Amino acid sequence: QVQLVLSGGGSVQTGGSLRLSCTASGRTFGTYSMAWFRQAPGKEREFVGGIYRSGSIYYAGSVKGRFTISRDNAKNTVYLQMNSLKPEDTAVYYCAAAGRFDLPTMPAEYTYWGQGTQVTVSS
Repeated sequence: QVQLVLSGGGSVQTGGSLRLSCTASGRTFGTYSMAWFRQAPGKEREFVGGIYRSGSIYYAGSVKGRFTISRDNAKNTVYLQMNSLKPEDTAVYYCAAAGRFDLPTMPAEYTYWGQGTQVTVSS
């Protein structure tokens, strides 16, 4: 069983930055691929990016070049650094964990989820 706790989020203006952190319980964090998703009102949950258990990183095209994902296995934490934020980035952001070697982009493939945190970008 893994519990994921998010911190960060909030409100910024266009062009601003925020960093989200997702900390996992347990001693097997390094065996999980970790992903970030977001969900805007009235829309489906969307894959933002993720980091394989190997350390490789993959981003959705809409955030590539603006968002950076990293993980610190010693701290059981994965980070989402968001720069050059746009109003269309406004959503509830979630982290998710999957005990597998690949990095799924569909929410149903993830076993564990954080509680979600609101990110609001105003123009």
